[in-house]
Amino acid sequence: RNITFILLFSIIFSLVEFLRGNILTGFPWNLISYTWSWSLESIQILSYIGTYSFSLISITFFCTPFLFFSKKIEIKNFIFFITITIIFTGNYFYGLNKINSNKFNFDDDAYIKIISPNFSLLQYKSNSEELQLKRLIRISDPEEDKKTIFIWPEGIFYESYLTDIAKYKDLFKSEFSKNHLVILGINNFQKGNTLKDTKYFNSLVVLNNNLEVKNLYNKVNLVPFGEFMPFENFFSKIGLKKITRGYNSFSHGEERNVINLGKEFNNKLVLPLICYEIIYTGSIKNQKQNPDIVINISEDAWFGKSIGPFQHFTKAIYRSIEEGVFIGRSANSGISGFINPNGIVLKSLNAGETGNIELNFPYFSSKTLFSKWGNKIFFLIIFLYIFLILILKKFKL
Repeated sequence: RNITFILLFSIIFSLVEFLRGNILTGFPWNLISYTWSWSLESIQILSYIGTYSFSLISITFFCTPFLFFSKKIEIKNFIFFITITIIFTGNYFYGLNKINSNKFNFDDDAYIKIISPNFSLLQYKSNSEELQLKRLIRISDPEEDKKTIFIWPEGIFYESYLTDIAKYKDLFKSEFSKNHLVILGINNFQKGNTLKDTKYFNSLVVLNNNLEVKNLYNKVNLVPFGEFMPFENFFSKIGLKKITRGYNSFSHGEERNVINLGKEFNNKLVLPLICYEIIYTGSIKNQKQNPDIVINISEDAWFGKSIGPFQHFTKAIYRSIEEGVFIGRSANSGISGFINPNGIVLKSLNAGETGNIELNFPYFSSKTLFSKWGNKIFFLIIFLYIFLILILKKFKL
């Protein structure tokens, strides 16, 4: 009905979105700000204010037409509409300038190669793990003397735990060289005193050509019902379990640390993310972490032929702009690609496409304001909205 109502509605709506994205593990999928995903120029502001703040301001913008639904058009409503339209127009031109002016640096001696095998869920059931691995290696097309980090998607070892894969050592040693590292997803466990005490993890590992584990990351943000059962003690009594392999729920990893690939690979730094961990705005890394690239591995075959893989990939574009980082994403049956800190897709493989893409290893660019302050900025803008509401009420505008 009026400007104050629109501002208040925007606050409430955006706070509900924030709660949806954070309580009970959270699920911040398709927040309002993702409606701008068609315009890279418009979303460059994410590097300053982040996704939740942009949702808040976007809700306000989308609600302004309601000011003109009354019979009498008030001048204050028209001024408010013009003001917010100027803000969004200015934001577009800011983004255009940012995209055209930023330059990024790459290492001429090291390469990163993303592989998308496009395995279907049916193939996992009908083909042996070894057969799938051999096909994956062919798609990877390793060159012996080329210093390369290969990124395979999540879920490739679907018959084996990490402790079992030594049986493929000869296969890896014959196909890869000391100039290669392979990053992939695999299930892992830590034995307890009893079977009940054993912890299972969805993990990302860095392997050399001898299948030696150089680094290990256990997934922190788990998918409810997919990787763990909420209220498991109750649901297990009536026979319900998570939908992925095994009966017990996966355990949460302790923390997400940057992985140093070692002096053989010029001490390159990568930050690991598994599957939908990429959707958590403001929490994929801390302000002290400066990775050269964020690695996101995923199994997108679960989505089938839906819009899901496209939505999932969009989340990676938003994170790259927010944090000012390169992202390398390997998603089986989904969209794989290299994304620069402006959210520009440098190279990609579409959903359902088989192949590999390669890029010189990037260097970390620079911190963004959002990477330093995170979602504290969202609450700061909330307070600014409240202040504006109080001013409008005082002067009866």
